Amino acid sequence: MATQYGISGTTAKGIASSVERGVAEGALGPGAALPPVRGLADQLGVSPGTVATAYKELRRRGIVVTRGRGGTVVAAAPAVASRRPPKVPDGLRDLAGGHPDPRLLPRLVPPSRLSPGARSHRSTPRLARLEDAVRDWLGPDGVPTDHVTFAHGALDLIGRLLSVELRPGDAVAMEDPGYHHLLDLVTALGLRTVPVAVDDQGMRPEALRDALRAGVRAVVCSPRAQNPYGGRFSAERRDALVVVLREEPDVLVVENDHASAVADAPLHTLTAGGLTRWVHVRTVSKFLGTDLRWAAAACDPITLARHDGRMLLTSGWVSHLLQETVYGLLTDDDTRALVARAEETYALRRNALLHEFAERGIEAHSVSGMNVWVPVRDESAVVNGLRSHGWWVAAGARFRLASAPGVRISVAELETPDAVRLASDFAVVLGESEATYGG
Repeated sequence: MATQYGISGTTAKGIASSVERGVAEGALGPGAALPPVRGLADQLGVSPGTVATAYKELRRRGIVVTRGRGGTVVAAAPAVASRRPPKVPDGLRDLAGGHPDPRLLPRLVPPSRLSPGARSHRSTPRLARLEDAVRDWLGPDGVPTDHVTFAHGALDLIGRLLSVELRPGDAVAMEDPGYHHLLDLVTALGLRTVPVAVDDQGMRPEALRDALRAGVRAVVCSPRAQNPYGGRFSAERRDALVVVLREEPDVLVVENDHASAVADAPLHTLTAGGLTRWVHVRTVSKFLGTDLRWAAAACDPITLARHDGRMLLTSGWVSHLLQETVYGLLTDDDTRALVARAEETYALRRNALLHEFAERGIEAHSVSGMNVWVPVRDESAVVNGLRSHGWWVAAGARFRLASAPGVRISVAELETPDAVRLASDFAVVLGESEATYGG
Protein backbone atom coordinates (compact mmCIF):
# COMPACT_ATOMS: atom_id res chain seq x y z
CA MET A 1 0.00 0.00 0.00
CA ALA A 2 1.42 3.38 -1.02
CA THR A 3 -0.05 5.29 1.93
CA GLN A 4 -0.05 4.95 5.70
CA TYR A 5 -3.72 5.85 6.06
CA GLY A 6 -5.62 2.97 7.65
CA ILE A 7 -8.82 2.14 5.80
CA SER A 8 -11.49 0.66 8.07
CA GLY A 9 -14.99 -0.80 7.79
CA THR A 10 -16.77 -4.14 7.61
CA THR A 11 -19.37 -3.23 5.00
CA ALA A 12 -19.07 -1.71 1.53
CA LYS A 13 -20.65 1.50 2.82
CA GLY A 14 -18.28 1.65 5.80
CA ILE A 15 -15.18 1.05 3.66
CA ALA A 16 -16.25 3.69 1.14
CA SER A 17 -16.92 6.17 3.95
CA SER A 18 -13.49 5.51 5.43
CA VAL A 19 -11.76 6.19 2.12
CA GLU A 20 -13.88 9.30 1.56
CA ARG A 21 -12.96 10.59 5.02
CA GLY A 22 -9.28 10.07 4.29
CA VAL A 23 -9.57 12.00 1.03
CA ALA A 24 -11.59 14.84 2.57
CA GLU A 25 -9.08 15.23 5.43
CA GLY A 26 -6.09 15.14 3.10
CA ALA A 27 -4.63 11.89 4.42
CA LEU A 28 -5.21 10.35 0.99
CA GLY A 29 -4.06 12.84 -1.60
CA PRO A 30 -4.65 12.85 -5.37
CA GLY A 31 -2.92 9.86 -6.95
CA ALA A 32 -2.61 7.93 -3.67
CA ALA A 33 -2.93 4.20 -4.36
CA LEU A 34 -5.56 2.15 -2.56
CA PRO A 35 -4.79 -1.46 -1.63
CA PRO A 36 -5.68 -4.23 -4.08
CA VAL A 37 -9.17 -5.59 -3.53
CA ARG A 38 -8.04 -8.95 -2.16
CA GLY A 39 -5.35 -7.39 0.01
CA LEU A 40 -7.75 -4.99 1.70
CA ALA A 41 -10.37 -7.74 2.03
CA ASP A 42 -7.88 -9.93 3.91
CA GLN A 43 -6.81 -6.99 6.06
CA LEU A 44 -10.38 -6.10 7.06
CA GLY A 45 -11.69 -9.65 7.28
CA VAL A 46 -14.38 -9.15 4.63
CA SER A 47 -15.08 -10.70 1.25
CA PRO A 48 -13.38 -9.35 -1.89
CA GLY A 49 -16.86 -8.61 -3.23
CA THR A 50 -17.49 -6.19 -0.35
CA VAL A 51 -14.32 -4.22 -1.13
CA ALA A 52 -15.05 -4.30 -4.86
CA THR A 53 -18.52 -2.84 -4.18
CA ALA A 54 -16.98 -0.08 -2.06
CA TYR A 55 -14.47 0.79 -4.79
CA LYS A 56 -17.25 0.79 -7.40
CA GLU A 57 -19.24 3.30 -5.34
CA LEU A 58 -16.15 5.50 -4.90
CA ARG A 59 -15.57 5.43 -8.67
CA ARG A 60 -19.19 6.28 -9.36
CA ARG A 61 -18.92 9.35 -7.15
CA GLY A 62 -15.67 10.59 -8.71
CA ILE A 63 -13.48 10.00 -5.66
CA VAL A 64 -11.22 7.31 -7.14
CA VAL A 65 -10.29 6.08 -10.61
CA THR A 66 -9.08 2.69 -11.78
CA ARG A 67 -6.00 2.52 -14.01
CA GLY A 68 -6.07 -1.08 -15.13
CA ARG A 69 -2.90 -2.78 -13.90
CA GLY A 70 -2.06 0.47 -12.12
CA GLY A 71 -4.79 -0.28 -9.59
CA THR A 72 -7.24 2.07 -7.93
CA VAL A 73 -6.03 5.53 -6.96
CA VAL A 74 -7.54 8.73 -5.59
CA ALA A 75 -8.77 10.94 -8.44
CA ALA A 76 -6.71 13.97 -9.43
CA ALA A 77 -9.63 16.18 -8.38
CA PRO A 78 -11.68 14.09 -5.94
CA ALA A 79 -15.25 15.28 -5.53
CA VAL A 80 -14.99 15.51 -1.73
CA ALA A 81 -11.79 17.49 -1.44
CA SER A 82 -11.32 21.23 -1.58
CA ARG A 83 -9.22 21.87 -4.69
CA ARG A 84 -8.30 25.51 -4.51
CA PRO A 85 -5.54 26.87 -6.72
CA PRO A 86 -2.16 27.09 -4.97
CA LYS A 87 -1.37 30.42 -3.37
CA VAL A 88 0.86 32.58 -5.49
CA PRO A 89 4.19 32.96 -3.68
CA ASP A 90 5.08 36.46 -2.56
CA GLY A 91 6.95 38.52 -5.10
CA LEU A 92 5.82 36.60 -8.20
CA ARG A 93 3.75 37.88 -11.14
CA ASP A 94 0.61 35.77 -11.33
CA LEU A 95 0.06 34.59 -14.92
CA ALA A 96 -1.72 31.41 -13.87
CA GLY A 97 -5.12 32.54 -12.65
CA GLY A 98 -6.85 33.29 -15.95
CA HIS A 99 -8.62 36.32 -14.50
CA PRO A 100 -9.51 39.50 -16.41
CA ASP A 101 -7.69 42.75 -15.77
CA PRO A 102 -9.67 44.47 -12.99
CA ARG A 103 -8.91 47.84 -14.60
CA LEU A 104 -10.98 46.77 -17.60
CA LEU A 105 -14.08 45.78 -15.61
CA PRO A 106 -17.03 48.09 -14.95
CA ARG A 107 -17.88 49.27 -11.48
CA LEU A 108 -20.62 47.03 -10.13
CA VAL A 109 -23.55 48.98 -8.72
CA PRO A 110 -26.45 46.86 -7.42
CA PRO A 111 -29.99 48.02 -8.17
CA SER A 112 -31.24 50.70 -5.82
CA ARG A 113 -34.67 49.08 -5.65
CA LEU A 114 -34.97 45.68 -4.04
CA SER A 115 -37.41 43.23 -5.54
CA PRO A 116 -40.43 42.56 -3.32
CA GLY A 117 -39.91 39.41 -1.33
CA ALA A 118 -43.55 38.47 -0.94
CA ARG A 119 -44.26 37.43 -4.51
CA SER A 120 -43.19 34.07 -5.91
CA HIS A 121 -40.21 34.34 -8.24
CA ARG A 122 -40.76 30.71 -9.26
CA SER A 123 -43.72 31.78 -11.38
CA THR A 124 -41.60 34.39 -13.23
CA PRO A 125 -37.99 33.22 -12.80
CA ARG A 126 -36.56 35.41 -15.58
CA LEU A 127 -36.87 39.14 -16.14
CA ALA A 128 -38.54 39.61 -19.52
CA ARG A 129 -36.33 42.58 -20.40
CA LEU A 130 -33.19 40.56 -19.69
CA GLU A 131 -34.50 37.73 -21.85
CA ASP A 132 -34.95 40.27 -24.64
CA ALA A 133 -31.43 41.63 -24.08
CA VAL A 134 -30.03 38.08 -24.26
CA ARG A 135 -31.83 37.47 -27.56
CA ASP A 136 -30.41 40.73 -28.90
CA TRP A 137 -26.96 39.58 -27.73
CA LEU A 138 -27.02 36.02 -29.12
CA GLY A 139 -29.19 36.37 -32.20
CA PRO A 140 -26.80 38.43 -34.40
CA ASP A 141 -24.16 35.72 -33.90
CA GLY A 142 -26.40 33.10 -35.48
CA VAL A 143 -27.53 31.37 -32.27
CA PRO A 144 -31.22 30.36 -32.40
CA THR A 145 -32.98 32.21 -29.55
CA ASP A 146 -36.49 30.72 -29.45
CA HIS A 147 -35.71 29.20 -26.04
CA VAL A 148 -33.45 30.93 -23.50
CA THR A 149 -32.79 30.40 -19.82
CA PHE A 150 -30.46 31.58 -17.03
CA ALA A 151 -28.19 29.88 -14.50
CA HIS A 152 -25.65 30.68 -11.81
CA GLY A 153 -22.68 30.53 -14.18
CA ALA A 154 -21.61 28.15 -16.93
CA LEU A 155 -20.40 25.39 -14.61
CA ASP A 156 -23.70 25.48 -12.75
CA LEU A 157 -25.68 25.10 -15.96
CA ILE A 158 -23.43 22.46 -17.52
CA GLY A 159 -23.33 20.45 -14.30
CA ARG A 160 -27.11 20.53 -14.01
CA LEU A 161 -27.59 19.42 -17.62
CA LEU A 162 -25.08 16.58 -17.42
CA SER A 163 -26.60 15.30 -14.17
CA VAL A 164 -30.08 15.30 -15.76
CA GLU A 165 -29.10 13.90 -19.14
CA LEU A 166 -26.49 11.31 -18.15
CA ARG A 167 -25.97 8.63 -15.54
CA PRO A 168 -22.78 7.72 -13.65
CA GLY A 169 -20.46 5.83 -15.95
CA ASP A 170 -21.68 7.54 -19.12
CA ALA A 171 -19.02 9.15 -21.32
CA VAL A 172 -18.56 12.82 -22.24
CA ALA A 173 -16.35 14.08 -25.08
CA MET A 174 -14.06 16.81 -23.67
CA GLU A 175 -11.46 19.07 -25.26
CA ASP A 176 -7.87 17.97 -24.66
CA PRO A 177 -6.27 20.08 -23.38
CA GLY A 178 -9.37 21.62 -21.86
CA TYR A 179 -10.72 23.78 -19.07
CA HIS A 180 -9.66 22.11 -15.83
CA HIS A 181 -12.80 23.00 -13.85
CA LEU A 182 -14.97 21.35 -16.49
CA LEU A 183 -12.76 18.26 -16.47
CA ASP A 184 -13.04 18.14 -12.68
CA LEU A 185 -16.81 18.60 -12.85
CA VAL A 186 -17.31 15.69 -15.21
CA THR A 187 -15.25 13.43 -12.97
CA ALA A 188 -17.10 14.61 -9.86
CA LEU A 189 -20.41 13.66 -11.49
CA GLY A 190 -19.14 10.10 -11.88
CA LEU A 191 -18.92 10.44 -15.67
CA ARG A 192 -16.11 9.28 -17.94
CA THR A 193 -14.12 11.73 -20.03
CA VAL A 194 -13.19 10.86 -23.59
CA PRO A 195 -10.44 13.20 -24.84
CA VAL A 196 -10.87 15.05 -28.12
CA ALA A 197 -7.71 16.65 -29.46
CA VAL A 198 -7.79 20.36 -30.29
CA ASP A 199 -5.74 22.67 -32.47
CA ASP A 200 -5.90 26.38 -33.34
CA GLN A 201 -9.39 25.82 -34.82
CA GLY A 202 -10.81 23.95 -31.84
CA MET A 203 -11.91 20.32 -31.72
CA ARG A 204 -10.53 18.15 -34.51
CA PRO A 205 -13.33 16.50 -36.52
CA GLU A 206 -11.62 13.12 -36.78
CA ALA A 207 -10.98 13.04 -33.02
CA LEU A 208 -14.60 13.98 -32.35
CA ARG A 209 -15.81 11.20 -34.64
CA ASP A 210 -13.68 8.70 -32.71
CA ALA A 211 -15.23 9.91 -29.45
CA LEU A 212 -18.75 9.57 -30.82
CA ARG A 213 -17.97 6.05 -31.99
CA ALA A 214 -16.77 5.31 -28.46
CA GLY A 215 -20.32 5.97 -27.26
CA VAL A 216 -20.21 9.44 -25.67
CA ARG A 217 -23.59 10.88 -24.75
CA ALA A 218 -22.55 14.53 -24.58
CA VAL A 219 -19.94 16.82 -26.13
CA VAL A 220 -18.59 19.91 -24.34
CA CYS A 221 -16.63 22.39 -26.44
CA SER A 222 -15.63 26.05 -26.80
CA PRO A 223 -16.25 27.88 -30.08
CA ARG A 224 -13.63 30.58 -29.35
CA ALA A 225 -11.11 31.58 -26.68
CA GLN A 226 -10.66 27.87 -25.98
CA ASN A 227 -9.09 27.42 -22.58
CA PRO A 228 -6.16 26.75 -22.38
CA TYR A 229 -5.14 26.42 -26.06
CA GLY A 230 -6.69 29.63 -27.35
CA GLY A 231 -8.33 28.09 -30.41
CA ARG A 232 -11.49 29.22 -32.20
CA PHE A 233 -13.82 27.65 -34.74
CA SER A 234 -13.36 28.80 -38.30
CA ALA A 235 -16.42 28.58 -40.53
CA GLU A 236 -14.88 25.53 -42.25
CA ARG A 237 -14.11 23.78 -38.95
CA ARG A 238 -17.61 24.49 -37.64
CA ASP A 239 -19.13 22.98 -40.77
CA ALA A 240 -16.93 19.89 -40.54
CA LEU A 241 -17.87 19.37 -36.88
CA VAL A 242 -21.57 19.74 -37.66
CA VAL A 243 -21.30 17.00 -40.28
CA VAL A 244 -19.78 14.69 -37.66
CA LEU A 245 -22.33 15.59 -34.96
CA ARG A 246 -25.28 14.97 -37.26
CA GLU A 247 -24.23 11.31 -37.35
CA GLU A 248 -25.31 11.04 -33.68
CA PRO A 249 -28.41 13.24 -33.31
CA ASP A 250 -29.20 12.12 -29.75
CA VAL A 251 -25.89 13.39 -28.34
CA LEU A 252 -26.20 16.62 -26.35
CA VAL A 253 -23.83 19.32 -27.67
CA VAL A 254 -22.79 21.92 -25.08
CA GLU A 255 -21.13 25.00 -26.58
CA ASN A 256 -19.42 27.05 -23.87
CA ASP A 257 -18.81 30.58 -25.17
CA HIS A 258 -17.30 31.73 -21.87
CA ALA A 259 -15.29 34.74 -23.13
CA SER A 260 -17.68 35.89 -25.90
CA ALA A 261 -17.38 39.70 -25.83
CA VAL A 262 -13.61 39.72 -25.24
CA ALA A 263 -12.67 36.66 -27.33
CA ASP A 264 -11.36 38.74 -30.26
CA ALA A 265 -12.86 36.28 -32.76
CA PRO A 266 -16.16 35.97 -34.59
CA LEU A 267 -18.55 33.27 -33.43
CA HIS A 268 -19.05 30.33 -35.79
CA THR A 269 -21.60 28.45 -33.72
CA LEU A 270 -22.47 24.78 -33.97
CA THR A 271 -26.01 25.67 -32.94
CA ALA A 272 -26.70 27.14 -36.37
CA GLY A 273 -26.14 23.71 -37.92
CA GLY A 274 -29.58 22.24 -37.33
CA LEU A 275 -28.54 19.91 -34.48
CA THR A 276 -31.24 18.09 -32.51
CA ARG A 277 -29.89 18.45 -28.95
CA TRP A 278 -27.81 21.54 -28.18
CA VAL A 279 -27.17 24.38 -25.78
CA HIS A 280 -25.11 27.57 -26.20
CA VAL A 281 -23.87 29.00 -22.89
CA ARG A 282 -22.53 32.50 -22.21
CA THR A 283 -21.26 34.04 -19.00
CA VAL A 284 -20.24 37.62 -18.19
CA SER A 285 -17.51 37.06 -15.59
CA LYS A 286 -14.64 37.71 -18.03
CA PHE A 287 -15.83 41.19 -18.98
CA LEU A 288 -18.43 42.42 -16.47
CA GLY A 289 -17.02 41.01 -13.23
CA THR A 290 -15.80 37.74 -11.78
CA ASP A 291 -18.35 37.95 -8.96
CA LEU A 292 -21.34 38.07 -11.33
CA ARG A 293 -22.26 34.39 -11.13
CA TRP A 294 -24.76 34.45 -13.99
CA ALA A 295 -25.02 32.69 -17.32
CA ALA A 296 -27.43 32.85 -20.23
CA ALA A 297 -28.20 29.88 -22.44
CA ALA A 298 -30.10 29.26 -25.64
CA CYS A 299 -31.09 25.66 -26.27
CA ASP A 300 -33.52 23.25 -27.89
CA PRO A 301 -36.93 22.88 -26.17
CA ILE A 302 -36.18 19.49 -24.59
CA THR A 303 -32.98 20.78 -23.03
CA LEU A 304 -34.78 23.88 -21.76
CA ALA A 305 -37.48 21.81 -20.07
CA ARG A 306 -34.98 19.48 -18.42
CA HIS A 307 -32.74 22.27 -17.19
CA ASP A 308 -35.52 24.49 -15.86
CA GLY A 309 -37.35 21.54 -14.33
CA ARG A 310 -34.31 20.57 -12.28
CA MET A 311 -33.57 24.19 -11.33
CA LEU A 312 -37.15 24.61 -10.14
CA LEU A 313 -36.57 21.80 -7.65
CA THR A 314 -33.28 23.24 -6.34
CA SER A 315 -32.46 26.96 -6.32
CA GLY A 316 -35.70 27.79 -8.12
CA TRP A 317 -34.45 30.85 -9.99
CA VAL A 318 -31.51 33.17 -10.43
CA SER A 319 -31.70 36.18 -8.10
CA HIS A 320 -33.65 39.02 -9.65
CA LEU A 321 -31.19 41.43 -8.04
CA LEU A 322 -28.43 39.74 -10.00
CA GLN A 323 -30.52 39.82 -13.15
CA GLU A 324 -31.20 43.55 -12.69
CA THR A 325 -27.46 44.20 -12.30
CA VAL A 326 -26.58 42.21 -15.42
CA TYR A 327 -29.32 43.89 -17.43
CA GLY A 328 -28.11 47.33 -16.43
CA LEU A 329 -24.55 46.54 -17.50
CA LEU A 330 -25.43 44.77 -20.75
CA THR A 331 -27.49 47.73 -21.92
CA ASP A 332 -25.20 50.53 -20.70
CA ASP A 333 -23.32 52.39 -23.45
CA ASP A 334 -20.32 53.22 -21.25
CA THR A 335 -19.97 49.57 -20.24
CA ARG A 336 -20.16 48.45 -23.85
CA ALA A 337 -17.36 50.86 -24.72
CA LEU A 338 -15.26 49.53 -21.83
CA VAL A 339 -15.83 45.93 -22.96
CA ALA A 340 -14.78 46.82 -26.50
CA ARG A 341 -11.60 48.39 -25.11
CA ALA A 342 -10.95 45.25 -23.04
CA GLU A 343 -11.28 43.03 -26.13
CA GLU A 344 -8.79 45.18 -28.03
CA THR A 345 -6.38 45.34 -25.09
CA TYR A 346 -6.36 41.58 -24.50
CA ALA A 347 -5.72 40.98 -28.21
CA LEU A 348 -2.76 43.39 -28.19
CA ARG A 349 -1.28 41.74 -25.09
CA ARG A 350 -1.77 38.23 -26.44
CA ASN A 351 -0.26 39.06 -29.81
CA ALA A 352 2.67 40.87 -28.21
CA LEU A 353 3.64 37.76 -26.27
CA LEU A 354 3.15 35.50 -29.30
CA HIS A 355 5.39 37.82 -31.32
CA GLU A 356 8.13 37.74 -28.70
CA PHE A 357 7.95 33.95 -28.49
CA ALA A 358 8.15 33.67 -32.28
CA GLU A 359 11.21 35.97 -32.32
CA ARG A 360 12.94 33.46 -30.03
CA GLY A 361 11.78 30.33 -31.86
CA ILE A 362 9.37 29.26 -29.10
CA GLU A 363 6.24 27.45 -30.27
CA ALA A 364 3.07 28.91 -28.74
CA HIS A 365 -0.65 28.73 -29.48
CA SER A 366 -3.51 31.23 -29.14
CA VAL A 367 -5.65 32.90 -31.77
CA SER A 368 -8.37 34.19 -29.41
CA GLY A 369 -9.01 34.90 -25.76
CA MET A 370 -6.58 35.70 -22.98
CA ASN A 371 -4.57 32.49 -22.58
CA VAL A 372 -1.48 31.22 -24.40
CA TRP A 373 -0.50 27.53 -24.50
CA VAL A 374 3.20 26.71 -24.81
CA PRO A 375 4.20 23.08 -25.46
CA VAL A 376 7.15 22.01 -23.29
CA ARG A 377 8.91 18.76 -22.58
CA ASP A 378 8.91 18.99 -18.79
CA GLU A 379 6.21 21.09 -17.15
CA SER A 380 7.71 21.08 -13.67
CA ALA A 381 11.11 22.17 -14.90
CA VAL A 382 9.62 25.10 -16.80
CA VAL A 383 7.23 26.17 -14.03
CA ASN A 384 9.99 26.06 -11.43
CA GLY A 385 12.46 27.74 -13.75
CA LEU A 386 10.10 30.63 -14.44
CA ARG A 387 9.42 30.91 -10.73
CA SER A 388 13.10 31.62 -10.18
CA HIS A 389 12.73 34.52 -12.63
CA GLY A 390 9.69 35.92 -10.82
CA TRP A 391 6.87 34.43 -12.93
CA TRP A 392 4.03 32.16 -11.82
CA VAL A 393 2.45 30.15 -14.67
CA ALA A 394 0.11 27.16 -14.73
CA ALA A 395 1.45 23.67 -15.34
CA GLY A 396 -0.50 21.99 -18.11
CA ALA A 397 -1.17 18.73 -16.24
CA ARG A 398 -4.40 20.00 -14.74
CA PHE A 399 -5.73 20.78 -18.25
CA ARG A 400 -4.67 17.57 -20.01
CA LEU A 401 -6.16 14.13 -20.52
CA ALA A 402 -4.01 12.47 -23.19
CA SER A 403 -2.37 15.47 -24.87
CA ALA A 404 1.30 16.42 -24.70
CA PRO A 405 2.74 18.55 -21.87
CA GLY A 406 2.59 22.33 -21.88
CA VAL A 407 2.09 25.38 -19.71
CA ARG A 408 -0.69 27.96 -19.77
CA ILE A 409 0.06 31.67 -19.54
CA SER A 410 -2.73 34.17 -18.87
CA VAL A 411 -2.00 37.47 -20.61
CA ALA A 412 -4.86 39.66 -19.34
CA GLU A 413 -2.52 41.85 -17.26
CA LEU A 414 0.70 41.29 -19.25
CA GLU A 415 1.66 44.57 -20.93
CA THR A 416 4.11 44.71 -23.82
CA PRO A 417 7.33 45.46 -21.84
CA ASP A 418 6.47 42.52 -19.57
CA ALA A 419 5.97 40.28 -22.62
CA VAL A 420 9.52 41.03 -23.79
CA ARG A 421 10.97 40.11 -20.41
CA LEU A 422 8.82 37.00 -20.01
CA ALA A 423 9.75 35.66 -23.46
CA SER A 424 13.45 36.24 -22.74
CA ASP A 425 13.21 34.47 -19.40
CA PHE A 426 11.22 31.65 -21.01
CA ALA A 427 13.93 31.11 -23.60
CA VAL A 428 16.55 30.89 -20.85
CA VAL A 429 14.46 28.41 -18.87
CA LEU A 430 13.87 26.23 -21.94
CA GLY A 431 17.61 26.15 -22.60
CA GLU A 432 18.30 25.14 -19.02
CA SER A 433 15.56 22.52 -19.13
CA GLU A 434 16.85 20.97 -22.34
CA ALA A 435 20.38 20.87 -20.95
CA THR A 436 19.12 19.13 -17.81
CA TYR A 437 16.64 16.75 -19.39
CA GLY A 438 18.43 15.87 -22.59
CA GLY A 439 16.87 18.25 -25.12
